[in-house]
Amino acid sequence: MQLIEDHGLLRFLTCGSVDDGKSTLIGRLLFDSKAILADTLSAIEKTSLKRGMQEVDLSLLTDGLQAEREQGITIDVAYRYFSTGTRKFIIADAPGHEQYTRNMVTAASTANLAIILIDARKGVQPQTRRHSYLAHLVGIPHLVVAVNKMDLVDYSQARFEAIKADYLAFAQQLGIEDVRFIPLSALKGDMVVDRGEKLAWYEGDTLMEILEAAPAAHTEHDEPFRFPVQYVCRPQDSTNPELHDYRGFMGRVESGSIQVGDAVTVLPSGRTSLVKAIELGGKALREAITEQSVTLLLTDEIDISRGDMIVKTEAVPTQTKQVNATVCWLAEAPLDRARTYLIRHTTRETKAKVAAIEWRVDINTLDRQSAERLQMNDIAQVSFKLAQPLLTDPYVDNRGTGAFIIIDESTNNTVGAGMITKLAA
Repeated sequence: MQLIEDHGLLRFLTCGSVDDGKSTLIGRLLFDSKAILADTLSAIEKTSLKRGMQEVDLSLLTDGLQAEREQGITIDVAYRYFSTGTRKFIIADAPGHEQYTRNMVTAASTANLAIILIDARKGVQPQTRRHSYLAHLVGIPHLVVAVNKMDLVDYSQARFEAIKADYLAFAQQLGIEDVRFIPLSALKGDMVVDRGEKLAWYEGDTLMEILEAAPAAHTEHDEPFRFPVQYVCRPQDSTNPELHDYRGFMGRVESGSIQVGDAVTVLPSGRTSLVKAIELGGKALREAITEQSVTLLLTDEIDISRGDMIVKTEAVPTQTKQVNATVCWLAEAPLDRARTYLIRHTTRETKAKVAAIEWRVDINTLDRQSAERLQMNDIAQVSFKLAQPLLTDPYVDNRGTGAFIIIDESTNNTVGAGMITKLAA
Protein backbone atom coordinates (compact mmCIF):
# COMPACT_ATOMS: atom_id res chain seq x y z
CA MET A 1 0.00 0.00 0.00
CA GLN A 2 1.47 3.35 -1.08
CA LEU A 3 1.32 6.14 1.48
CA ILE A 4 0.19 9.56 0.24
CA GLU A 5 2.56 12.36 1.22
CA ASP A 6 0.99 15.03 3.44
CA HIS A 7 1.99 18.46 2.13
CA GLY A 8 0.84 20.22 5.31
CA LEU A 9 -1.64 23.03 5.84
CA LEU A 10 -1.91 25.79 3.20
CA ARG A 11 -3.59 29.08 3.99
CA PHE A 12 -4.48 30.95 0.83
CA LEU A 13 -6.39 34.08 -0.12
CA THR A 14 -8.62 34.95 -3.06
CA CYS A 15 -8.70 38.64 -3.97
CA GLY A 16 -9.09 41.07 -6.85
CA SER A 17 -11.61 43.57 -8.12
CA VAL A 18 -15.34 43.36 -7.43
CA ASP A 19 -17.33 40.84 -9.52
CA ASP A 20 -14.22 39.03 -10.74
CA GLY A 21 -15.70 35.79 -9.40
CA LYS A 22 -13.82 35.12 -6.16
CA SER A 23 -16.73 33.58 -4.25
CA THR A 24 -17.76 31.47 -7.26
CA LEU A 25 -14.19 30.17 -7.61
CA ILE A 26 -14.10 29.04 -3.98
CA GLY A 27 -17.52 27.44 -4.41
CA ARG A 28 -16.20 25.59 -7.46
CA LEU A 29 -13.13 24.39 -5.56
CA LEU A 30 -15.33 23.05 -2.76
CA PHE A 31 -17.89 21.56 -5.15
CA ASP A 32 -15.46 19.78 -7.49
CA SER A 33 -13.27 18.52 -4.63
CA LYS A 34 -16.38 16.96 -3.01
CA ALA A 35 -16.06 19.16 0.09
CA ILE A 36 -19.73 20.24 0.24
CA LEU A 37 -22.25 18.45 2.43
CA ALA A 38 -25.40 17.21 0.66
CA ASP A 39 -27.76 19.42 2.70
CA THR A 40 -25.65 22.51 1.95
CA LEU A 41 -25.70 21.75 -1.77
CA SER A 42 -29.47 21.22 -1.66
CA ALA A 43 -29.97 24.59 0.04
CA ILE A 44 -27.98 26.57 -2.51
CA GLU A 45 -29.68 24.72 -5.39
CA LYS A 46 -33.08 25.83 -4.06
CA THR A 47 -31.88 29.44 -3.62
CA SER A 48 -30.48 29.46 -7.16
CA LEU A 49 -33.78 28.18 -8.58
CA LYS A 50 -35.71 30.89 -6.73
CA ARG A 51 -33.52 33.48 -8.43
CA GLY A 52 -34.24 31.97 -11.85
CA MET A 53 -30.67 30.80 -12.41
CA GLN A 54 -30.02 27.94 -14.80
CA GLU A 55 -26.90 26.82 -12.91
CA VAL A 56 -26.15 26.49 -9.21
CA ASP A 57 -24.83 29.77 -7.76
CA LEU A 58 -21.70 28.48 -6.04
CA SER A 59 -20.87 31.92 -4.62
CA LEU A 60 -23.60 31.33 -2.02
CA LEU A 61 -21.23 28.92 -0.25
CA THR A 62 -19.09 31.82 0.96
CA ASP A 63 -21.38 34.87 0.90
CA GLY A 64 -22.86 34.22 4.34
CA LEU A 65 -24.13 37.66 5.37
CA GLN A 66 -27.68 38.63 4.36
CA ALA A 67 -26.38 41.87 2.85
CA GLU A 68 -23.90 39.89 0.75
CA ARG A 69 -26.59 37.58 -0.60
CA GLU A 70 -28.93 40.47 -1.38
CA GLN A 71 -26.28 42.54 -3.17
CA GLY A 72 -24.33 39.66 -4.71
CA ILE A 73 -21.04 40.93 -3.25
CA THR A 74 -18.59 39.92 -0.54
CA ILE A 75 -18.32 42.32 2.43
CA ASP A 76 -16.73 40.36 5.24
CA VAL A 77 -13.83 37.92 4.91
CA ALA A 78 -15.30 34.43 4.52
CA TYR A 79 -13.16 31.52 5.72
CA ARG A 80 -13.69 27.99 4.47
CA TYR A 81 -11.88 24.77 5.33
CA PHE A 82 -11.46 21.68 3.18
CA SER A 83 -8.98 18.90 2.52
CA THR A 84 -7.88 16.64 -0.31
CA GLY A 85 -5.86 13.47 -0.28
CA THR A 86 -2.60 15.37 0.07
CA ARG A 87 -3.23 18.41 2.28
CA LYS A 88 -5.59 20.60 4.28
CA PHE A 89 -6.59 24.11 3.19
CA ILE A 90 -7.90 27.26 4.85
CA ILE A 91 -9.36 29.67 2.27
CA ALA A 92 -9.96 33.36 2.93
CA ASP A 93 -12.33 35.06 0.46
CA ALA A 94 -11.53 38.78 0.57
CA PRO A 95 -14.02 41.49 -0.52
CA GLY A 96 -13.30 43.32 -3.77
CA HIS A 97 -14.84 46.74 -2.98
CA GLU A 98 -12.34 49.45 -2.11
CA GLN A 99 -14.10 50.42 1.14
CA TYR A 100 -13.52 46.88 2.47
CA THR A 101 -9.77 46.86 1.77
CA ARG A 102 -9.12 46.66 5.53
CA ASN A 103 -10.81 43.25 5.54
CA MET A 104 -8.49 42.09 2.77
CA VAL A 105 -5.40 43.14 4.78
CA THR A 106 -6.65 41.06 7.72
CA ALA A 107 -7.05 37.97 5.55
CA ALA A 108 -3.69 38.45 3.80
CA SER A 109 -1.68 38.68 7.02
CA THR A 110 -1.71 34.89 7.57
CA ALA A 111 -1.81 33.63 3.96
CA ASN A 112 1.08 31.89 2.22
CA LEU A 113 -0.41 32.10 -1.28
CA ALA A 114 -2.76 34.56 -2.97
CA ILE A 115 -5.02 33.97 -5.96
CA ILE A 116 -5.51 37.29 -7.77
CA LEU A 117 -8.63 37.01 -9.92
CA ILE A 118 -9.03 39.04 -13.10
CA ASP A 119 -12.20 39.20 -15.22
CA ALA A 120 -11.08 38.22 -18.74
CA ARG A 121 -13.42 40.87 -20.21
CA LYS A 122 -12.15 43.76 -18.07
CA GLY A 123 -8.45 43.00 -17.63
CA VAL A 124 -6.28 44.52 -14.89
CA GLN A 125 -8.28 46.97 -12.73
CA PRO A 126 -7.13 49.51 -10.07
CA GLN A 127 -8.32 47.18 -7.30
CA THR A 128 -6.37 44.34 -8.94
CA ARG A 129 -3.26 46.48 -8.55
CA ARG A 130 -4.17 47.47 -4.98
CA HIS A 131 -4.70 43.87 -3.85
CA SER A 132 -1.53 42.71 -5.62
CA TYR A 133 0.44 45.49 -3.95
CA LEU A 134 -1.01 44.58 -0.54
CA ALA A 135 -0.39 40.85 -1.04
CA HIS A 136 3.24 41.60 -1.89
CA LEU A 137 3.47 44.12 0.94
CA VAL A 138 2.33 41.71 3.66
CA GLY A 139 4.84 39.13 2.53
CA ILE A 140 2.71 36.55 0.71
CA PRO A 141 5.48 34.68 -1.13
CA HIS A 142 3.45 33.05 -3.92
CA LEU A 143 0.93 34.71 -6.25
CA VAL A 144 -1.34 33.00 -8.77
CA VAL A 145 -3.08 35.25 -11.30
CA ALA A 146 -6.29 33.50 -12.34
CA VAL A 147 -7.83 34.98 -15.48
CA ASN A 148 -11.47 34.08 -14.84
CA LYS A 149 -14.62 34.08 -16.99
CA MET A 150 -12.74 32.73 -20.00
CA ASP A 151 -16.09 31.29 -21.17
CA LEU A 152 -17.26 34.89 -21.79
CA VAL A 153 -14.36 35.62 -24.19
CA ASP A 154 -14.67 32.33 -26.11
CA TYR A 155 -11.65 30.92 -24.24
CA SER A 156 -9.39 33.26 -26.24
CA GLN A 157 -5.68 32.57 -25.83
CA ALA A 158 -4.86 36.00 -27.26
CA ARG A 159 -6.96 37.70 -24.57
CA PHE A 160 -5.25 35.66 -21.84
CA GLU A 161 -1.77 36.53 -23.16
CA ALA A 162 -2.62 40.24 -23.35
CA ILE A 163 -3.75 40.29 -19.70
CA LYS A 164 -0.67 38.31 -18.67
CA ALA A 165 1.64 40.83 -20.36
CA ASP A 166 -0.20 43.77 -18.77
CA TYR A 167 0.04 42.25 -15.27
CA LEU A 168 3.70 41.24 -15.66
CA ALA A 169 4.67 44.86 -16.44
CA PHE A 170 3.05 45.91 -13.15
CA ALA A 171 4.54 42.98 -11.19
CA GLN A 172 8.06 43.80 -12.36
CA GLN A 173 7.67 47.35 -11.03
CA LEU A 174 6.76 45.90 -7.62
CA GLY A 175 9.55 43.35 -7.61
CA ILE A 176 7.16 40.37 -7.50
CA GLU A 177 9.22 37.32 -8.41
CA ASP A 178 6.97 34.29 -7.92
CA VAL A 179 3.81 34.72 -9.99
CA ARG A 180 1.99 32.12 -12.08
CA PHE A 181 -0.83 32.61 -14.58
CA ILE A 182 -3.78 30.34 -15.30
CA PRO A 183 -6.88 30.76 -17.49
CA LEU A 184 -10.09 29.33 -16.03
CA SER A 185 -13.85 29.49 -15.77
CA ALA A 186 -15.07 29.25 -12.18
CA LEU A 187 -18.67 29.05 -13.42
CA LYS A 188 -18.06 26.13 -15.81
CA GLY A 189 -15.19 24.55 -13.87
CA ASP A 190 -12.50 24.61 -16.57
CA MET A 191 -8.96 24.44 -15.09
CA VAL A 192 -10.15 24.71 -11.47
CA VAL A 193 -10.07 21.09 -10.28
CA ASP A 194 -10.63 19.39 -13.64
CA ARG A 195 -9.02 20.52 -16.89
CA GLY A 196 -12.24 20.67 -18.91
CA GLU A 197 -12.25 20.62 -22.73
CA LYS A 198 -12.17 24.30 -23.75
CA LEU A 199 -8.62 25.32 -22.78
CA ALA A 200 -6.52 22.73 -24.62
CA TRP A 201 -4.02 25.44 -25.61
CA TYR A 202 -3.06 25.88 -21.92
CA GLU A 203 -0.55 23.18 -20.94
CA GLY A 204 0.14 24.21 -17.34
CA ASP A 205 -1.25 22.82 -14.08
CA THR A 206 -4.84 23.22 -12.94
CA LEU A 207 -5.48 25.54 -10.01
CA MET A 208 -5.91 22.61 -7.62
CA GLU A 209 -2.60 21.10 -8.75
CA ILE A 210 -0.87 24.43 -8.06
CA LEU A 211 -2.44 24.62 -4.59
CA GLU A 212 -1.53 21.05 -3.69
CA ALA A 213 2.12 21.58 -4.67
CA ALA A 214 2.61 25.02 -3.02
CA PRO A 215 5.10 25.18 -0.10
CA ALA A 216 3.56 25.36 3.38
CA ALA A 217 4.23 28.34 5.65
CA HIS A 218 7.48 28.44 7.66
CA THR A 219 9.12 25.77 5.46
CA GLU A 220 11.10 27.84 2.99
CA HIS A 221 13.78 29.32 5.26
CA ASP A 222 14.99 28.96 8.85
CA GLU A 223 13.27 31.27 11.31
CA PRO A 224 14.54 32.25 14.79
CA PHE A 225 12.62 31.12 17.87
CA ARG A 226 10.20 33.80 19.12
CA PHE A 227 7.86 33.17 22.07
CA PRO A 228 5.90 36.21 23.30
CA VAL A 229 4.57 35.46 26.79
CA GLN A 230 0.78 35.77 27.05
CA TYR A 231 0.17 34.53 30.57
CA VAL A 232 2.11 33.35 33.63
CA CYS A 233 0.51 30.22 35.11
CA ARG A 234 0.74 29.88 38.93
CA PRO A 235 -1.80 27.21 40.02
CA GLN A 236 -3.40 27.78 43.41
CA ASP A 237 -4.06 24.31 44.83
CA SER A 238 -3.16 23.88 48.50
CA THR A 239 -3.87 20.12 48.31
CA ASN A 240 -1.12 19.52 45.75
CA PRO A 241 2.34 20.42 47.10
CA GLU A 242 3.93 19.79 43.68
CA LEU A 243 2.21 22.89 42.34
CA HIS A 244 3.63 25.27 44.98
CA ASP A 245 6.72 26.03 42.89
CA TYR A 246 5.07 25.67 39.47
CA ARG A 247 5.63 28.69 37.23
CA GLY A 248 4.68 28.16 33.60
CA PHE A 249 4.96 30.70 30.82
CA MET A 250 2.12 30.33 28.34
CA GLY A 251 2.07 31.61 24.78
CA ARG A 252 2.24 30.83 21.08
CA VAL A 253 5.41 29.97 19.20
CA GLU A 254 5.43 32.72 16.57
CA SER A 255 8.39 31.24 14.70
CA GLY A 256 11.14 28.65 15.00
CA SER A 257 11.21 25.77 17.44
CA ILE A 258 12.42 25.01 20.97
CA GLN A 259 13.51 21.82 22.74
CA VAL A 260 13.91 20.80 26.36
CA GLY A 261 17.44 21.75 27.44
CA ASP A 262 17.83 24.68 25.01
CA ALA A 263 19.46 27.85 26.32
CA VAL A 264 17.07 30.83 26.25
CA THR A 265 17.15 34.55 26.99
CA VAL A 266 14.22 36.46 28.45
CA LEU A 267 13.67 39.95 27.05
CA PRO A 268 13.73 42.79 27.86
CA SER A 269 15.53 41.81 31.11
CA GLY A 270 18.27 39.83 29.34
CA ARG A 271 18.22 37.05 31.96
CA THR A 272 19.22 33.59 30.70
CA SER A 273 18.10 30.09 31.62
CA LEU A 274 17.43 26.60 30.22
CA VAL A 275 14.12 25.08 29.16
CA LYS A 276 13.19 22.56 31.86
CA ALA A 277 9.92 21.33 30.35
CA ILE A 278 7.41 21.97 27.55
CA GLU A 279 3.73 21.22 28.10
CA LEU A 280 0.72 21.14 25.81
CA GLY A 281 -2.70 20.33 27.25
CA GLY A 282 -1.14 18.78 30.33
CA LYS A 283 1.15 16.52 28.29
CA ALA A 284 4.94 16.80 28.21
CA LEU A 285 6.64 17.51 24.85
CA ARG A 286 10.28 17.26 23.85
CA GLU A 287 9.89 20.05 21.26
CA ALA A 288 7.50 22.88 20.39
CA ILE A 289 7.22 24.20 16.84
CA THR A 290 5.80 27.21 15.03
CA GLU A 291 2.12 28.04 15.72
CA GLN A 292 1.85 25.69 18.71
CA SER A 293 0.42 27.22 21.88
CA VAL A 294 2.40 25.72 24.75
CA THR A 295 3.63 26.28 28.30
CA LEU A 296 7.39 26.63 28.93
CA LEU A 297 9.03 25.94 32.29
CA LEU A 298 12.56 27.20 32.98
CA THR A 299 15.24 25.89 35.32
CA ASP A 300 15.75 29.30 36.98
CA GLU A 301 13.38 31.57 38.91
CA ILE A 302 13.07 34.64 36.66
CA ASP A 303 10.56 37.46 36.93
CA ILE A 304 8.63 37.18 33.65
CA SER A 305 5.29 38.77 32.79
CA ARG A 306 2.94 39.24 29.83
CA GLY A 307 4.66 41.18 27.06
CA ASP A 308 8.09 39.68 27.69
CA MET A 309 9.61 37.45 25.03
CA ILE A 310 11.56 34.20 25.37
CA VAL A 311 14.10 33.59 22.59
CA LYS A 312 17.07 31.34 21.98
CA THR A 313 20.21 32.91 23.39
CA GLU A 314 22.10 32.78 20.08
CA ALA A 315 19.36 34.59 18.08
CA VAL A 316 18.07 37.69 19.86
CA PRO A 317 15.71 40.26 18.23
CA THR A 318 16.30 44.01 18.22
CA GLN A 319 15.02 46.11 21.13
CA THR A 320 13.99 49.45 19.71
CA LYS A 321 12.12 52.63 20.66
CA GLN A 322 11.76 53.78 17.07
CA VAL A 323 10.47 51.90 14.05
CA ASN A 324 10.09 52.64 10.38
CA ALA A 325 7.17 50.77 8.88
CA THR A 326 5.00 50.47 5.82
CA VAL A 327 1.53 51.31 7.09
CA CYS A 328 -1.89 50.59 5.62
CA TRP A 329 -4.33 53.08 7.15
CA LEU A 330 -7.68 51.39 7.80
CA ALA A 331 -9.82 54.01 9.54
CA GLU A 332 -12.25 56.51 8.04
CA ALA A 333 -10.77 59.21 10.29
CA PRO A 334 -7.39 60.25 8.85
CA LEU A 335 -4.10 59.72 10.67
CA ASP A 336 -3.47 62.74 12.93
CA ARG A 337 0.22 63.46 13.48
CA ALA A 338 -0.57 65.43 16.64
CA ARG A 339 -2.22 62.47 18.35
CA THR A 340 -0.79 59.64 20.42
CA TYR A 341 -1.68 56.12 19.30
CA LEU A 342 -1.21 52.68 20.81
CA ILE A 343 0.93 50.12 19.00
CA ARG A 344 0.20 46.48 19.77
CA HIS A 345 3.05 44.19 18.80
CA THR A 346 2.81 40.46 19.70
CA THR A 347 1.71 40.56 23.36
CA ARG A 348 3.32 43.93 24.07
CA GLU A 349 1.68 47.36 23.88
CA THR A 350 3.16 50.86 23.94
CA LYS A 351 2.15 54.44 23.25
CA ALA A 352 3.55 55.91 20.03
CA LYS A 353 3.83 59.24 18.25
CA VAL A 354 4.19 59.69 14.50
CA ALA A 355 7.69 61.03 13.89
CA ALA A 356 7.32 61.43 10.13
CA ILE A 357 5.33 60.35 7.08
CA GLU A 358 8.15 59.75 4.63
CA TRP A 359 5.93 59.07 1.61
CA ARG A 360 2.63 57.59 0.47
CA VAL A 361 2.28 55.44 -2.62
CA ASP A 362 0.04 56.15 -5.61
CA ILE A 363 -1.42 52.67 -6.12
CA ASN A 364 -1.97 53.25 -9.86
CA THR A 365 1.48 54.55 -10.80
CA LEU A 366 3.46 53.25 -7.79
CA ASP A 367 5.00 56.73 -7.50
CA ARG A 368 5.97 57.90 -4.01
CA GLN A 369 4.33 61.16 -3.00
CA SER A 370 4.84 63.47 -0.04
CA ALA A 371 1.96 63.47 2.46
CA GLU A 372 1.00 65.23 5.69
CA ARG A 373 -1.87 62.87 6.52
CA LEU A 374 -3.18 59.45 5.59
CA GLN A 375 -6.71 58.69 4.45
CA MET A 376 -8.47 55.32 4.58
CA ASN A 377 -6.72 52.68 2.42
CA ASP A 378 -3.60 54.83 1.99
CA ILE A 379 -0.30 52.93 2.03
CA ALA A 380 2.68 54.90 3.31
CA GLN A 381 6.11 54.74 4.92
CA VAL A 382 5.83 56.05 8.47
CA SER A 383 8.29 56.32 11.37
CA PHE A 384 7.12 56.08 14.99
CA LYS A 385 8.70 57.06 18.30
CA LEU A 386 7.75 54.62 21.08
CA ALA A 387 7.29 55.16 24.80
CA GLN A 388 8.49 51.61 25.58
CA PRO A 389 10.85 49.41 23.55
CA LEU A 390 9.53 46.67 21.31
CA LEU A 391 11.26 43.35 20.55
CA THR A 392 11.25 43.24 16.77
CA ASP A 393 12.58 41.74 13.56
CA PRO A 394 12.22 43.21 10.07
CA TYR A 395 8.98 42.00 8.50
CA VAL A 396 10.80 40.41 5.55
CA ASP A 397 12.62 38.14 8.02
CA ASN A 398 9.76 37.34 10.39
CA ARG A 399 6.08 38.12 9.82
CA GLY A 400 5.22 37.33 13.45
CA THR A 401 7.54 39.86 15.09
CA GLY A 402 7.74 42.29 12.17
CA ALA A 403 4.05 43.27 12.19
CA PHE A 404 1.92 45.41 14.49
CA ILE A 405 -1.46 47.09 14.63
CA ILE A 406 -2.21 50.74 15.46
CA ILE A 407 -5.02 51.43 17.92
CA ASP A 408 -6.96 54.63 18.61
CA GLU A 409 -6.66 54.82 22.41
CA SER A 410 -9.88 56.84 22.75
CA THR A 411 -12.10 54.29 20.95
CA ASN A 412 -9.91 51.16 21.15
CA ASN A 413 -10.53 50.65 17.41
CA THR A 414 -7.82 49.27 15.15
CA VAL A 415 -6.99 52.09 12.74
CA GLY A 416 -3.88 50.81 10.95
CA ALA A 417 -1.59 47.87 10.27
CA GLY A 418 2.19 48.15 10.01
CA MET A 419 5.06 46.08 8.61
CA ILE A 420 8.47 47.00 10.05
CA THR A 421 11.08 47.83 7.42
CA LYS A 422 13.91 49.43 9.42
CA LEU A 423 14.93 49.28 13.06
CA ALA A 424 16.69 51.80 15.30
CA ALA A 425 18.11 50.92 18.73
